[in-house]
Amino acid sequence: DPAQRRVRELAALSKQLQQVHPNVLAKVLKQGTLYQDEEIVAINKPYGLPVHGGPGIKNCIADVLPILAKMLENMKAEPLHLCHRLDKETTGVMVLARNKEVAERIRLLFKTRQVEKIYWAISLGDPDPTEGIVEIPIVEKEVRSHQSHYKMTLAPNYRLSPEDGKVVKIRKNHNAESAVTRYRSLASSSACSLLELQPITGVKHQIRVHLAYGLGCPILGDHKYSHWSKLAPQKLPEITLKRLKLEQSKARHLPLHLHAHRLSLPLGRRIDLVCKPPLFFQKTLKKLDLDAANE
Repeated sequence: DPAQRRVRELAALSKQLQQVHPNVLAKVLKQGTLYQDEEIVAINKPYGLPVHGGPGIKNCIADVLPILAKMLENMKAEPLHLCHRLDKETTGVMVLARNKEVAERIRLLFKTRQVEKIYWAISLGDPDPTEGIVEIPIVEKEVRSHQSHYKMTLAPNYRLSPEDGKVVKIRKNHNAESAVTRYRSLASSSACSLLELQPITGVKHQIRVHLAYGLGCPILGDHKYSHWSKLAPQKLPEITLKRLKLEQSKARHLPLHLHAHRLSLPLGRRIDLVCKPPLFFQKTLKKLDLDAANE
């Protein structure tokens, strides 16, 4: 079955990226260059490629920056610098700086929330209301289950009073970081939605947590945040499985459908960087009949 095959191919591709020679990886990134000038290079980050190294990670973007710089410029080019990060499974626009000073400047723009970031995600279910702002602090917690693990989760400052259902302010969790995400639904069909998301803050896994736990609409393929207490594949509605031509037993291979679609940088002038979603994302949109043609 072609759908099962594609899902397997993606899982294999993610593994392959760990096996290829760094030069090959740099070449892939070079082919995905979206924009370059004397200060920055914007690349299209592929699915399944980590930004930083770690245990069990052979290849990551940080490691191939010196090679990529030489491929783009010349043999004497100094290595490119990371300015921000994307999760391993997230695809899309990523900005690299040509030198340390520019990198510092861009990091500061991110820190002071002057960079406009627009993501696209396919979610399970439709958010209600269809557009709005999620403003709930996020904290990292240990999930005590048969496999203990850590997850980001919500740490609201309010709760509903059991007596009269009124909103009551509660004590703030000191470890929680404030997190704000704007969202709007662009299309919905097959028990899924295509959402446009604008994270105003930059907390780890913010979009994934706000969608899953704040709106009750986890991202398609987000197996980590589709449940709280267990590490298990995402459970998909019957109609979604049917449209994707997928069996529930194979849902664990489904990739995370989260894409950094646009980045707007105020570097003297405003630089607008746009990147269309990867092929697997576009194919899923088509199968689920989520029409993004008007965007």
